Amino acid sequence: FVKNGLTPLGDKQDYVQHFNFYEGLKLGVKDQLKLGGTSFVLNRDYSPLSYSASVEINSLLSPDEVMLFDLKSKFEEAKNNPHGDFENDVYESCEAISKTHNIKLLLVYVSNTEGLPLVFDAKSKRKKLSIPVICITKGCAEKFIAASAEKMEITAQVDISENYRNGMNVVGFINNGAKQTVVVGAHFDHLGYGEDHNSLYAGSEPQIHHGADDNASGTAALIALTKVLKNRGSKNFNYLFVAFSGEELGLYGSKYFVEHAPIDLKNVKYMINMDMVGRLNDSTHAITLGGFGTSPSWGKIIGLNEMGFTIKVDSSGSGPSDHTSFYKKDIPVLFFFTGTHSDYHKPSDVADKINHQGIVSISRLVEQIIYKTTSEEMAFTKTREVSMGKSSFKVTLGIMPDYTFSGEGVLAEGVSENKPAKKAGIIPGDVILQLGDYKFSDVQGYMKVLGKFNKGETTTVTLKRGDKILQLEITF
Repeated sequence: FVKNGLTPLGDKQDYVQHFNFYEGLKLGVKDQLKLGGTSFVLNRDYSPLSYSASVEINSLLSPDEVMLFDLKSKFEEAKNNPHGDFENDVYESCEAISKTHNIKLLLVYVSNTEGLPLVFDAKSKRKKLSIPVICITKGCAEKFIAASAEKMEITAQVDISENYRNGMNVVGFINNGAKQTVVVGAHFDHLGYGEDHNSLYAGSEPQIHHGADDNASGTAALIALTKVLKNRGSKNFNYLFVAFSGEELGLYGSKYFVEHAPIDLKNVKYMINMDMVGRLNDSTHAITLGGFGTSPSWGKIIGLNEMGFTIKVDSSGSGPSDHTSFYKKDIPVLFFFTGTHSDYHKPSDVADKINHQGIVSISRLVEQIIYKTTSEEMAFTKTREVSMGKSSFKVTLGIMPDYTFSGEGVLAEGVSENKPAKKAGIIPGDVILQLGDYKFSDVQGYMKVLGKFNKGETTTVTLKRGDKILQLEITF
């Protein structure tokens, strides 16, 4: 960006826009559990549960102050019931105990299994309870039971805190003094060693995920366009270039950017996003353009054989990449994509498999489209919503979850037309907490619950709208 003469639009007169986001929960390094002179080992003998209160106990506790709760019946019921949810059943029981018993420590275990039935879940969004809850093994429980006839010398330290991760967008600007600005973006983050569990790699040995196509290809095209548009771009527009981070975890960078943009988004004519543009097929020359329906102008400007490409159009303005964040702000978008492949989210997405000349061709296509929009008014059009991920479920609710939502439940960022959610009266901004008898605290729990329903089935959906809890009838 420096070399190509872009003006920095970061936080501190540089190119970097910093942001942080909620990563989950973390345990303190001093967490411990002791009974008299016996010390127990974290993650082998015991584990604080994610909804436990943070406490420090170092005293004699009477049997009335410590509850040992055997989860055997719940464990067996969940094991034999395909619709069972052991973790949720345990949470609801612990929640009830915290409200009805005046105790200082709750120890849960399963008397007919040796290991830990539950462990600390860093991604949990369940509401924290007022008492410490520690899951222990059967052997650990036997020691507490044996000592519970009289006061017990217990040391217990539970330190649970919120964990935040830092990210950065890289932002450069070409100021031509124009009224309108064109935004060109690409995400530059990838999966590292797969630490965030979003890899499709099946091996056991950690490997670098290179991300040559996803998305070094789009980042390379972005950098190439900074030089092109600086030297010979239309002066009818300003150009804002953004390399986004946090895309792979849920569009964190682009979502932050549109909420903290260094320019007025009302003056943005459209946004172009390039994500996985490195596998152009030299035989078919096929490319997908997403967001084609976000403005009627795209159909007038772009031909289906533009510059020798075979262009497949996808009308939707939303999808699993950063243009979605701009579409949500009523900005026309175009999403350039050369297609999926077997190396997606695997260490095998390497530079040797990239069609370098294909990236150059796509950069030139973007350049030509920008030239063609010089005098065209770009009306914005709402399009159908699409899911952010792949689904093999028999039913769909028809919402687009906000994957960056850190509260309990699932925030509906978008609601699709003619789908069950829309027909039931769910609106964007609703936080969905329960389907039928099944509660969930996050998107993963929601997906698990969704798989329990069949097409045509009618149930209830419990949601939070503002400060109100509502229950609506819904038919899949």
